[in-house]
Amino acid sequence: MSGSLKSTSEGASLILTLSNPQHKNALGPAIYAAGIEALNAAENNPEIRSVVLTGEGPVFCAGGNLQRLQANRRESPEVQAQSIEALHNWIDAIRTYPKPVIAAVEGAAAGAGFSLALACDFVVAADDAVFVMSYSTVALSPDGGGSWRLARALPRALASELLMGAERISAGRLHALGLVNRVTPAGGALSEALVLAARLNARAPNALASIKELINDAATNTMSQHLDSERNHFVRNLHHANGGEGIEAFLHKRPPHYR
Repeated sequence: MSGSLKSTSEGASLILTLSNPQHKNALGPAIYAAGIEALNAAENNPEIRSVVLTGEGPVFCAGGNLQRLQANRRESPEVQAQSIEALHNWIDAIRTYPKPVIAAVEGAAAGAGFSLALACDFVVAADDAVFVMSYSTVALSPDGGGSWRLARALPRALASELLMGAERISAGRLHALGLVNRVTPAGGALSEALVLAARLNARAPNALASIKELINDAATNTMSQHLDSERNHFVRNLHHANGGEGIEAFLHKRPPHYR
């Protein structure tokens, strides 16, 4: 079984659940395709303001299915290359998706599961959650953008420890390092993620989309380019109907009603 991606909703939040419990929610091409399809549909649905990604059962995601990877060694290298390309298409879809994406992590987030959590805009994790870039344990190297994100977010020595040494790191330590937003008691990650989602859902979608784009572009823009981009986004959002609603609501001390 390659697993599936279950889709439910709560309020204005879409909940995507990795469902491959017999293999600890290991990832595979069917899940990648379903993830892209779900994001595309949600992007065009104004009723959906945010996405929460979680795992079925006590584990967030064990990464790649080692039995499938072993079988792929008997195939042309192109087979595995296409599989990783599909994963990377999903990772990029999360990165460019204009609405907030929140990872709700219970148990282990290993290998590509760790990369998947890092691809989200926010990470909410149980206090007993464990993150591990387990690739080197089985003589492999990272995928899913995990090495890119860790190398930029952490000192080189610590990134090397996690990526080369496959050292396990706790949710608490990642929170202290700024890679996890909130730590909750075990079993509470999804509910806390939905609380965070509800707060984001109450904000103007166009403004959040602009902010996400600015964050994404900051790593490659020069300061001059980024100032131009900030100007363009600000002017566009000021003249959006939500800009008028936000200012009017603030001045009259009432809750805003964004669309």
